[in-house]
Amino acid sequence: MEILSAEFVISNTKVDKCPQGNLPEYAFIGRSNVGKSSLINMLTKRPKLAMTSSTPGKTLLINHFLVNNEWYLVDLPGYGFALRGKKQVDKIQKIIEDYILGREQMTNLFVLIDCRLEPQKIDLEFMEWLGENGVPFAIIFTKADKLSGGKAKDNVNKYLKKLSEQWEELPPYFLSSSEKKLGRKEILDYIESINRSVKG
Repeated sequence: MEILSAEFVISNTKVDKCPQGNLPEYAFIGRSNVGKSSLINMLTKRPKLAMTSSTPGKTLLINHFLVNNEWYLVDLPGYGFALRGKKQVDKIQKIIEDYILGREQMTNLFVLIDCRLEPQKIDLEFMEWLGENGVPFAIIFTKADKLSGGKAKDNVNKYLKKLSEQWEELPPYFLSSSEKKLGRKEILDYIESINRSVKG
């Protein structure tokens, strides 16, 4: 897939205020600091795209970017903010749940995971919740360039082994590095293949 255009459209907290129409939406989510903005900018080849909606507080919103006038890339708030108060955490959780469960246009959710870390309980529980609710998702392991040689793949395999304790069939997954542009083609090709099947 060639990215010809990518533009910021709207930020909000309410699903019913998301863009009208039935263009497919691909949402990106992960814990804070997982490299979501960098990944979005790398995929779209727009170095500051995700930053346009990253003024303080904006990361608590649903951010829509229109790509090639054909589909939306959706930047969701991060989950699991340990430093935020319970009220704020509950508010973010409601925004995330309302979008994921209530937005018919959401075609696929990409769950971002830092491949340098051991499997985290919060990520595993989040994916379990997605499975229980029948939400289609894929995993993107970020920051692969921060590990040497086969270490990134070793960590990914550990994660997949942990997931296979709960899942009969593992979700699709990708290894990425925003700095090295690793995984860009594979992720965009995956989106394109889903777009084709949706149209077909």
